[in-house]
Amino acid sequence: MTRTPERVGFIGLGSQGAPMARRIVDAGFPTTLWARRPASLEPFAGTPAKPAPTPADLAAESDLVCVCVVDDDDVTEVLTGDGGVLAGLPAGGVIAVHSTVHPDTCRRLAERAAAQDVTLVDAPVSGGGPAAAEGRLLVMAGGDEGTVDRCRPVFAAYADPILHLGPVGAGQVAKLLNNVLFTANLATAVDALALGRALDVDPGTLAQVLTRGSGASFALERIGAAGGTIDLIAAHAGRLLRKDVRLTKALTGAAGAPEGAAIAAAEAALTLMNQD
Repeated sequence: MTRTPERVGFIGLGSQGAPMARRIVDAGFPTTLWARRPASLEPFAGTPAKPAPTPADLAAESDLVCVCVVDDDDVTEVLTGDGGVLAGLPAGGVIAVHSTVHPDTCRRLAERAAAQDVTLVDAPVSGGGPAAAEGRLLVMAGGDEGTVDRCRPVFAAYADPILHLGPVGAGQVAKLLNNVLFTANLATAVDALALGRALDVDPGTLAQVLTRGSGASFALERIGAAGGTIDLIAAHAGRLLRKDVRLTKALTGAAGAPEGAAIAAAEAALTLMNQD
């Protein structure tokens, strides 16, 4: 029978990672934190969470280390760099990569971790900071099913549902496709509301109709709430969406798969956001 990780390390205290970590602390798991910026640790003052001077020191106090940093280079650095997680995590430990990165990055890091008797799962999340704070993130997990089950009590502090997709990398594939579809839907939402305006239908009222009809999408809700423009989303998430679309294009190219309409529409959205 697998044991539940009782000690959790968390790295990446941004707008989504911070509420995830806070939910872990509030759930009663002994938690150690590390952040590049000391200011990121300030909201945890007065909680039972302990700061660590390096990722290696954090890992030495953890059974499970959750990583929620921005991109492939960041994940690789905090895991394998000088003073990284793999320099301190004891044999039998687990790493959960919550970041959205290339599946091959997770596969490569999983092989390196396995050489130290450490298991890595990829567990990207969807929902954003508000969903994390409310415990309703979606976790898309890839890796050994028993290890994912071992992590479920911790993941459940901030996520529902927690879905196992397959081997290491499968969670990243699912997350990238989710983000490509969201990006594609941004382009179609902007176009639909612009077409309504051209046909003398108020875009604000049209958005209210469409978000309650069969054409509804989360992207349409965001565009409608922004008055029919993509500018707010571009400022907040344009760079990250560009990263994810590019990663998906690399995956499809390597697999010899057709890019199709979703990627074409996603690239149109990137153009609208000046991220092409």
